[in-house]
Amino acid sequence: MRRAAILWVLAFSGGAALVAADGPARHAFAIGEESFLLDGRRFQIRCGEVHAPRVPHEYWRHRLKMVKAMGLNAVCAYLFWNLQEPRPGEFAWSGQADAAEFCKIAQEEGLWVLLRPGPYACAEWEMGGLPWWLLGHGDIKLRTRDPRFLSAATRYLKEVGRVLGPLQVSRGGPILMVQVENEYGFFGKDAEYMGAIRAALVEAGFEVPLFACNPPGHLRDGYRADLFPVVNFGSDPAGGFRALRQVLPKGPLMCGEFYPGWFDTWGAPHHRGDAAKYLADLEFMLKAGGSFSIYMAHGGTSFGLWSGADRPFKPDTSSYDYDAPITEAGWATDKFRATRDLMAKYLLPGESIPEPPARNPVIAIAAAEAAECAPVFANLPTAKADAAPRTMEEHDQGYGAILYRTILPAGPAGAIEAAAVHDFGYVFLDGRRVGVLDRRGRRFRVVLHERKEPAVLDILVEAMGRVNFGAEVHDRKGLHGPVRLSAAGSPAVDLTGWQVFPLPLDGPMLAGLKYAPASASVPAAAADRGPAFWRASLDVETPGDTFLDVRTWGKGVAWVNGRCLGRFWNIGPTQTMYVPGPWLKAGRNEVVILDYLGPEKPVFAGRAEPILDELRPALDFAKGRRPLVHLALEHRKPAMEGRFPAGPERQDVHFPEPRAGRFFCIESIDAHDGKPFAAIAELVLLDPSGSPLNQEGWRIAHADSEETSREDGSAENAIDGQAASFWHTEWGDGQPGHPHRLVIDLGRRVAVAGFRYLPRPGDDRVGGRIKGYRVYVDDGLAVP
Repeated sequence: MRRAAILWVLAFSGGAALVAADGPARHAFAIGEESFLLDGRRFQIRCGEVHAPRVPHEYWRHRLKMVKAMGLNAVCAYLFWNLQEPRPGEFAWSGQADAAEFCKIAQEEGLWVLLRPGPYACAEWEMGGLPWWLLGHGDIKLRTRDPRFLSAATRYLKEVGRVLGPLQVSRGGPILMVQVENEYGFFGKDAEYMGAIRAALVEAGFEVPLFACNPPGHLRDGYRADLFPVVNFGSDPAGGFRALRQVLPKGPLMCGEFYPGWFDTWGAPHHRGDAAKYLADLEFMLKAGGSFSIYMAHGGTSFGLWSGADRPFKPDTSSYDYDAPITEAGWATDKFRATRDLMAKYLLPGESIPEPPARNPVIAIAAAEAAECAPVFANLPTAKADAAPRTMEEHDQGYGAILYRTILPAGPAGAIEAAAVHDFGYVFLDGRRVGVLDRRGRRFRVVLHERKEPAVLDILVEAMGRVNFGAEVHDRKGLHGPVRLSAAGSPAVDLTGWQVFPLPLDGPMLAGLKYAPASASVPAAAADRGPAFWRASLDVETPGDTFLDVRTWGKGVAWVNGRCLGRFWNIGPTQTMYVPGPWLKAGRNEVVILDYLGPEKPVFAGRAEPILDELRPALDFAKGRRPLVHLALEHRKPAMEGRFPAGPERQDVHFPEPRAGRFFCIESIDAHDGKPFAAIAELVLLDPSGSPLNQEGWRIAHADSEETSREDGSAENAIDGQAASFWHTEWGDGQPGHPHRLVIDLGRRVAVAGFRYLPRPGDDRVGGRIKGYRVYVDDGLAVP
C-alpha cells in the first residue's frame, strides 16, 4: 500500500518527492488506491468551505474555530485573483487579502487546508475572480490558451507559489492539495488548457497533489490523467460517486462541493436548503468512506463591490449567508448542531470535537437621520471627451458607476435606445429622471417627450458585479454604443459628442465629496430626489455586530467608517447589511449611503437580527420580470416531440434535421408523477456538429408559469449553467396545469440540431420531471 500511495501522489502532483528539499516534512499526505493517506493512515477529508475575504479579518479565528467545532478536519479556501492582483503586476497580501495568515490560523486551530487558487474561481464573486483589467484586451479569450490570458495567469500563479508554497504539507504547512482551475467542464473541453494551468502551478513550486472538480455530467470535459478528479453535487451522492468512478476506477471518492443551501440573487426568495436531505446525503458519504467539502460551511458577506452576477444576468446579493450551517454573522444554526452530532459518529482514531466558541456580541443601534447630502451631479470629476460612448474598461475603470452626458437638440417626442447597458442606466433630461435602462430584460430604450429647447441628456450607469459564470464573464461595464435618437417620421441618428465622468466609488472619490445640509440640497418629495450620497453619525456605546436596516432606502451602496458593506436594493430579499463589530468604534460612527433612486426616509438604524427574506417586487422599477410577449405556436410544426425517460440522468435529444430560428420553445405536456408541475435544471442547445451552442446573449423571453414567492424557481435558472438551480412552475399561491412553455430568445438566428435536458436534481421522488414534450425553433415564437 505504501508503494501504491507514492505512485498515486506522484501522478497527481508535480512529481516532487514527499520530503521537502530543506528537510523532512512533519506530515506526508498521499492518494492511495482506496483512501487518502496521512502519514500512511487512512484519512477521510471532512472539509468546509470558508472564503477569507468574505469574513472580517478580525473574525477569521472565530470562524475557523466554528468549522472545527462542527466536526470538520479541513477548510477549503478560494483565492480570488482580482483581489490578490488588483492591477497588473501589483499584488496584495495584507488585511482581507492575507491568505497566508488565514492558512496559518487554520493550522493553529487543527484544520488542514485545500487551496483553490484559480485562476478562475466562480463563487458568485465579481467576474468569477478574474481581474477586470484582462478585458482591456478587446478580443481576449478568457480561460483559454490565448497567450495574453495564460501569460497573466502564469504570473499570478507564480506569485501564489511564492507566498503559499511554503505552507504545503510537504514543508510543514497545512495545505494538503491544490485545485487546478474550477469546474472547467462547464466552460470548455480543452485538456491542453488544463495542462497549461497545471504546469504553471508545478512551475510555481506546488508539489502536493493537484486536483480538478466538475459536476457529474462534465467530468470528462477537459479531463487529464495527471489531475486527481473530484465531483461536485448538491444531492444524489450515490449518482455523483457512480459518475466519478467512470473516470476514477481506483482511488478515494470525494465531493469537491456539497451544497447545504444556495446563494441569493436580487428579486428572488432567500434560498433555504432541505436540512434533512442534506444530513442524509452527508451520512451516505461518511458511511461510504467518501470525502467531501461542504460549500459553504460559512458563507459570510461579499463586502465591497465584490458580489458577482448569475447568468444570463441575475446580480447576486452582498449577503452570502447561503443558508450554511454557520450564518453570515457566524452564529450556529440547527443545521450546524445536527452536522456536529453527525460528525461525532464518524471520527477517525484520535479525533475529538471541541466546543464551539461563544457568539460575538450583537447590538442594536437607535435610529438616526442623515443630516448631510452630496448629490452626484454636484460632485462630478473632470470630464473626458468621447465621440461615442465607450465601456468602463476602455476608460481604465474597474468598478463603481460612470456618467455619460451629451446635448439633445430640440425636437418632437421620440426615444433613445442603446445597443446595451451593463447594468442599469438611470436616464435624466435636464436633471430629472425620465427612465431606466435595465439589462435584466434588455430594456435599452427610453421614451422622451417633446423638447422645445436643447436638453442635457445624462445616463448614469451603475455597474453591478460582473457575471461570474460561463461565457458571460467577458462582461464589460458601462454604456455600449451606439446610442440612437429616434422620432416619428425621421430616421434614427447616432448621438455623438459625449462627456464621460468616471465614478469609481473608491476612497479618494468618497473623501472628495462636498456635503451640504440635506434640508437645503435635496427636494422634499422622494420622487424628485436624484442620485446622492447621504451621511449620518451613529452613536455606539459598546461596539458589537449589528445589521444596518436599509428598508427605507432605494438602491445603492453603503459604507461604515470608510468600510464598504456592499450593495442594497429595496426589492429584497436582503433588507439589512451585516456590520462587523470590529468595524465600529465607541462613540460616533460615520455612515454613508449612495442611493441611486432616493430614499423614502433617510434614516439609519442597527438591528440585532438580519432580514434575509423580504421581497418587495412592487418597488422594482422594471414593473415585471420581463417584457410581455404573445406566444405564437399555432400552426407551427415542432422540431421534435417525444417522451423523456424517468430519473435524474441528463438527456440528449437530436432532431431529424437542424432547424434555424431566433427562439427556442420547450413545451411540457405532462409529468412523470402525474402532477401539474414542470421543472428543468438546465437546457443546453446543440449545434449541427453536436456541440453546445454558446449561450452568451440568451435571455428568457416567456415562461407561462414560475415559482418566485416560495422558492427561487425562476425561468432564468434553466439557462444559468448551474445544475443545482432549476426552473419550477408555480406551486405556492397557485398550481396551473400543463401544458407549460418556456421560450428562450437566443439573441440572433442560429441553427439548432438538438438539445440537452437536465431534470431537476435529486432522487426519483423529486417532482416536476417532464414526461411528454414538444420543441419548437423559429423566428416568430414570441411577439412583443
